[in-house]
Amino acid sequence: MRIQDLLKVDAIKLGVSVENKEAAIDELVALHDKVGNLADKAGYKAAILKRESESTTAIGEGLAVPHAKTAAAKQPGLAAITVPDGVDYDAPDGAPANLLFMIAAPEGAGDAHLEILSRLMVMLMDFDFGSRLRAAETPEEFLNIINEQEAAKYPEEEPAEEAPKKKVTAVAAGSAAAGAAAAATAAYKVLAVTACPTGIAHTYMAAEALEQKGQEMGIPIKVETNGSGGAKNVLTAEEIAAADGIIIAADKNVEMARFDGKPLVKVPVADGIHKPEELINKAISGEAPVYKAEAGASTTEEAVDEESTWRKVYKHLMNGVSHMLPFVVGGGILIALSFLCDTIYCAQNGLAYGSDFGGMTAVSSWFNAIGNAAFGFMLPVLAGFIAMSIADRPGLAVGFVGGYLAKIGATWAAPGGQDVSAGFLGALLAGFVAGWIVNQLKKLTSNFPASLDGIRPMLIYPLIGAALMAVVMCTIDPVMIAINSGISTFLNFLYAKNLIVLLGLLLGLMMATDMGGPINKAAYLFGVGMLSLGTDAGYLMMACVMIGGMVPPIAIAMACQFFPQKFTKQERSTVATNYVMGLSFITEGAIPFAASDPVHVIPAMMVGSGVAGALSALFKCTLMAPHGGIFVFATVGRWYFYLLALAAGALAGMAMLGLLKKDIVSKEEVDAEKAALKAEKAAAKAEKAAAKAKEA
Repeated sequence: MRIQDLLKVDAIKLGVSVENKEAAIDELVALHDKVGNLADKAGYKAAILKRESESTTAIGEGLAVPHAKTAAAKQPGLAAITVPDGVDYDAPDGAPANLLFMIAAPEGAGDAHLEILSRLMVMLMDFDFGSRLRAAETPEEFLNIINEQEAAKYPEEEPAEEAPKKKVTAVAAGSAAAGAAAAATAAYKVLAVTACPTGIAHTYMAAEALEQKGQEMGIPIKVETNGSGGAKNVLTAEEIAAADGIIIAADKNVEMARFDGKPLVKVPVADGIHKPEELINKAISGEAPVYKAEAGASTTEEAVDEESTWRKVYKHLMNGVSHMLPFVVGGGILIALSFLCDTIYCAQNGLAYGSDFGGMTAVSSWFNAIGNAAFGFMLPVLAGFIAMSIADRPGLAVGFVGGYLAKIGATWAAPGGQDVSAGFLGALLAGFVAGWIVNQLKKLTSNFPASLDGIRPMLIYPLIGAALMAVVMCTIDPVMIAINSGISTFLNFLYAKNLIVLLGLLLGLMMATDMGGPINKAAYLFGVGMLSLGTDAGYLMMACVMIGGMVPPIAIAMACQFFPQKFTKQERSTVATNYVMGLSFITEGAIPFAASDPVHVIPAMMVGSGVAGALSALFKCTLMAPHGGIFVFATVGRWYFYLLALAAGALAGMAMLGLLKKDIVSKEEVDAEKAALKAEKAAAKAEKAAAKAKEA
């Protein structure tokens, strides 16, 4: 397989003029869509923008390589544009980008495809190669330049039929090759590891830059790449032992414990691309600090520790939430199904809901039992993985203990638990406290003899950590229980007085503020916490949260239809996708629109979601499932009013978009596009009819 198998001529566009980074992304996404690389155009663009929000994919010296690995990509592929006038792409060197490649990699893409994509990234580190691509006059010439460079740098492997002819020679030379390999291994003065979040671009470019600079400096260097296809060119224990220094150029977790006792430089992956000489010199000069791995630590550690306190807290919280959600969604929907079964059963038999609602039949009892079993892991998993994010693997057990003690409401008077729980807030606090406890134990035992290293993670951390965790939870659980009871009482009061509308309005606004970001997640987690209370007020809050998240994509889809002159042709093509995403409670469908015009889109979406949340609360609609959109409407109480609230919110959001956004295309252009599309459909229909007539 060669690069030309992934880069089609129709996916190359030369001499493009774009106003900004967003427009450049749109051009490249459109090329991918044109050649059939995408399953979901809007979803793919959202993935590209998400990757850009983590750090710019501009390399510098006029080159940018936006990329994403996502289920929205149908098949691995490349798209390329040249921009003679350049475009500001937030490059590290400030230079405008004039050569851009965009990589589409589907989830589960094979290693062979990813290796080919990585080849291009390595080739682009050759300045002359980039210059020739910029000078190409036709897409065909552009592709030929790539083919020639690839053939020179990566010659085709010999045909399989020629292999037997060289078998004897290979065997005879085996011992000599082994000796040479051993000599090479002993000669590596510097070892490096490169990794980026996606693992299909910067990882390989940093590796190539380090290897090239090492060759220029006469310093043997070996680089391990942690790409999408896994670790390649893996460093051996012998190589690590013999090396003078280690370079970690990475923006994600890499294996670290193996470098214990070695001089080590840790930097972002971009520094591996732009500062290879500086890094190599620092690694061998004696200036690099000696890395010390903590006993019991897992082999992964954060590559770069330059995050703000808030960012760290958010990262730890999201680690817990991401592991918790499968239990919440799976268990919650099973419980909701038990309620649905009993609703149908009561309706068929004219029965009223009783205290055994959710377990009135054998089927509903089964769903309820399994759902509650899965749901029951929610708090221990949340606390456990928050603690693990803070204190690494030793924090997991202590966090689980804290989460479970929060779940059962353990106190000094009732250490075995009681009917009330410390709930979501108690587990949240337990996770952070557990991580802190384990980190303190690590510090206190750091001077223990090396012979005791093995018992620290196996005995000291879990034993003392669990005991201290129990002391903390038995002390704070009564406070958390009181807070939860107060919240429940307050919600029930608001519910009874019809004042809960204000809370529904607030939750709706929060769901649309950053659409998948921290504020959106905070609102969703509040809804899940209220859902676990098992009260009508809690179910009502969950309904407000979900409807607030459904509105933005639906409102945008409607606005694209009713106010087409306010959107680009590409944006208007996402109508069907946004309807599906909105009805499925996937708020992220609105992200590309918010990213391209945040000043107008976000306020409009907040109005729509706020209206929907307020109306849902006003109508006292309830939701017993934590996710699912329209697919769990059967579990919605007063579903007809819920649909009305959803429609009202979507209309309000659509109207605000129509009011706030300016026209960017003329009505005549839109009408011409519609006429062309109608003619195209008519031609296709006529062609199909002619084919059928011919067959007949």
